[in-house]
Amino acid sequence: MKIKTIVLCSSASFYKKLFPIKKTLEEKDYKVLLPKTAYVMKRTNNFDLSFYKTWHKNPKDFKKKRALMDGHFEKIVKGDGILVANFEKKGVEGYIGGNVLMEIALAYYLKKPIFILFDIDEKSPFKEEVYGINPVFLKGDIDKILL
Repeated sequence: MKIKTIVLCSSASFYKKLFPIKKTLEEKDYKVLLPKTAYVMKRTNNFDLSFYKTWHKNPKDFKKKRALMDGHFEKIVKGDGILVANFEKKGVEGYIGGNVLMEIALAYYLKKPIFILFDIDEKSPFKEEVYGINPVFLKGDIDKILL
């Protein structure tokens, strides 16, 4: 039996929370891929986003952002499905930002299963697009993933 691969997608603000999810999925015999920066953050124990998002102060560094996006998109292409880890951020429940929306769109286009950990906030500017692709909302229960 082939091991199924799940790619975790989330706001960089949530990267520290991805590792327990990864462990839970691996215990269920899934291979789990995370964004490159999440692995760097864990290895260095530095989860300060301003340290990594240098393009905010130096626009020439947007090439770094693009390279990170390209790398994660490649993981989505190779994976069997994605899990969006969307926690509360700045008072928005089930936060999904622009970059994660792009990852969802790629998975949708590639006809990959899309799982979203929590319902999204009614105020989300992307609610219509997210619901339009008909993902599986897990209501916080990772055991509902079926790949």
